[in-house]
Amino acid sequence: MKNLKDTLARLFAFEKLNRDEAQHLMHELAENEYNEAQVSALLTVYQMRAISADELAGFRAGLLDLCLAVDLSDFDPMDLCGTGGDGKDTFNISTLSAVVTAACGVPVAKHGNTGVSSACGSSNVMEAMGYQFTNDLEQLKRQMEKANICFLHAPLFHPAMKNVAPIRRNLGFKTFFNMLGPLVNPAKVKKQSTGVFSLELARLYNYILQNEEGHQYNVIHSMDGYDEVSLTSEFKCFSHVGERLYSPEDLQQNRLLQSDLYGGDSVESSAKIFKHILKGEGSTAQNAAIATNAGLAISCATNKTLEDSMAMAHEALVSGKAEKTFKTLLEA
Repeated sequence: MKNLKDTLARLFAFEKLNRDEAQHLMHELAENEYNEAQVSALLTVYQMRAISADELAGFRAGLLDLCLAVDLSDFDPMDLCGTGGDGKDTFNISTLSAVVTAACGVPVAKHGNTGVSSACGSSNVMEAMGYQFTNDLEQLKRQMEKANICFLHAPLFHPAMKNVAPIRRNLGFKTFFNMLGPLVNPAKVKKQSTGVFSLELARLYNYILQNEEGHQYNVIHSMDGYDEVSLTSEFKCFSHVGERLYSPEDLQQNRLLQSDLYGGDSVESSAKIFKHILKGEGSTAQNAAIATNAGLAISCATNKTLEDSMAMAHEALVSGKAEKTFKTLLEA
């Protein structure tokens, strides 16, 4: 087993890894080259100082090298995925927005995982709703053909990370793996609408994604800390066409309270909220949050106006079209 001591000493001295070093380190983490204490120390470093663009890009490249890639390019799918780690305990906004986006005609390959800082991540709620995780390409293609959406449960596509998973669980706080989640979709999507937990990370994502040829993207951060459009404050949106600061009023939306977005204290209560909203019985606030996030994704993927895209998303949610899409996905 190798020793991480020298690398840790550099990181503790606030030195930064270059892209190749970070990529190589990710390979060694995946190969279980280090003991648990060393890995815990490494993950903790990036809680104490900011990750650099080269480090993030290198870790990303390492994970993509090792992932079980799935070719869904015939569908040209989009991903809607948040980093998690914002500690806000919201209902599953990105997952519901992904279903709504698919119901509006935009193919979606949603990448997700279990919750870290909330009671219920996207994988938790999908499993509770009856979705069976798979990495079988033909089955995923069937779901795309029938429902216009499939779900990619991260551990099935990043088996190399199984060594790190229990350490992350034991630490119980967000790590740089949260930062990587939306950047390592195994379908290697060319379209994505991503929420991140800090403005600094939003700028890093923008730096990385703007160098991806032909990539259409939004990177979103609500200024009061949410990794999605919360409508509780202004939000910053970086995209392939520029950057802008929006207020809820700019979108003709009322400002929401944090309590409007509460997601329950267990997987069961979160799934109940999820089901209620899909039935078109969500509150005005819940529907507004989903329509805004889905609208941004639809606009990003199709070049429709944001106003038209939000209207489409709201209609798909309240009319039952999104619920029908989700039921089709479960059947497929």
